[in-house]
Amino acid sequence: MNNLMFNIKRFLANKNTVTVIGVVLAILILYFGYNWRIRQAIQPVRMPYALVTIQPRERITENMIGYTEVPPRMIMGNIIRNPNLILGRYANYNTVIPAGSLFYQDAVVNIADLPDSAFINIPVGYTPFNFPVNIDTTYGNSIFPGNYINLYFKAFNEEGKIIIGKLAENIEVLSVKDRSGRHVFENTQTERVPSNIIFAIPEEIHLLLRKAMFLGNVSNIRAELIPVPNTEAYHTEVGAIAISNQYLRAFIEVNTGFVPQDQLPNVGDETPNYGEEDFFEDATGEDGVGE
Repeated sequence: MNNLMFNIKRFLANKNTVTVIGVVLAILILYFGYNWRIRQAIQPVRMPYALVTIQPRERITENMIGYTEVPPRMIMGNIIRNPNLILGRYANYNTVIPAGSLFYQDAVVNIADLPDSAFINIPVGYTPFNFPVNIDTTYGNSIFPGNYINLYFKAFNEEGKIIIGKLAENIEVLSVKDRSGRHVFENTQTERVPSNIIFAIPEEIHLLLRKAMFLGNVSNIRAELIPVPNTEAYHTEVGAIAISNQYLRAFIEVNTGFVPQDQLPNVGDETPNYGEEDFFEDATGEDGVGE
């Protein structure tokens, strides 16, 4: 036993022997380490993917999900690997998940996080406006969210002549919806008929457009607002929302009443008993209409 230990110590004391052993160990480490890295790089990973095209706001069920082996190098970005993080959730409002696609975190949300895209980008101080349309007034369903429109005003004046002109310009369309309130362009597999376009405008313009729409019920005026695509938006920078024609503005205001804000009752006050003459008394104190 002592001789064996002595021979081992003598063997290890030889510098050439130690060098050879070190080289062999280094080669083995490099070999096994390299093979391990290669396996990690080429070993396919089981990933969930969409078996069918999933439309925005559509609930993701088990029969919509398939599984495939994907090389690790193809797994880039915020891809969801665990199917339990997909099942029962919804495709985001602004996302179509195509058949064959992997699932990305931004494309899959909980129902509580599913907003109505029509109201996401309304600036502070603006008021949403729900404007009725049809296939004809949207130019064959050619007005999309993100497009800009101008609103033209048509009516009969006191002489019974038709007046028409551009009333408001540079209005951005936020959403186009059908009669059921569904977004017309969010589903690529279902044909939907536009019923309303939604946009946001400053309160002053909002009130003017409301008055213009209500004048459509006045038999001798028969006012109408007509949406027209703003083609300048495709070539130049879009300007601010504005009233284009002061004559038309004055025509609308002259033919509608004025509600002075400083005379509105406070919350909790007894509701005043306005007479009909109060609604149609203008700023001069005479009976009539207008500001």
